[in-house]
Amino acid sequence: MITCYVQYEIEPDKLAEFEHYAKLWVPLVKKHGGFHHGYFMPHESANDLALALFSFDSLAKYEEYRADIAQDPECIAAFQYAKDTKCIRRYDRQFLKPFMVPMA
Repeated sequence: MITCYVQYEIEPDKLAEFEHYAKLWVPLVKKHGGFHHGYFMPHESANDLALALFSFDSLAKYEEYRADIAQDPECIAAFQYAKDTKCIRRYDRQFLKPFMVPMA
């Protein structure tokens, strides 16, 4: 399994627009074979920081997802929404391998 960790620098005055963008993507990731762990919004922290975590069975499955979303009209519309509203200033993407420690 591979988890994509996305750190967003968002426009603080456009939090509602970013939340709308986030709500668009959760089902789209599932539609294209991933599991979305959710978005994490600013709260008692920097007002321009948001995070997203979503997982795929492998990096190859993530690459398939990237190819698929480039052709999906709903995904293209979601990207365009963020561009039109300018709710995202920039983002960084990292890939992590989950390591779970059993709870005692």
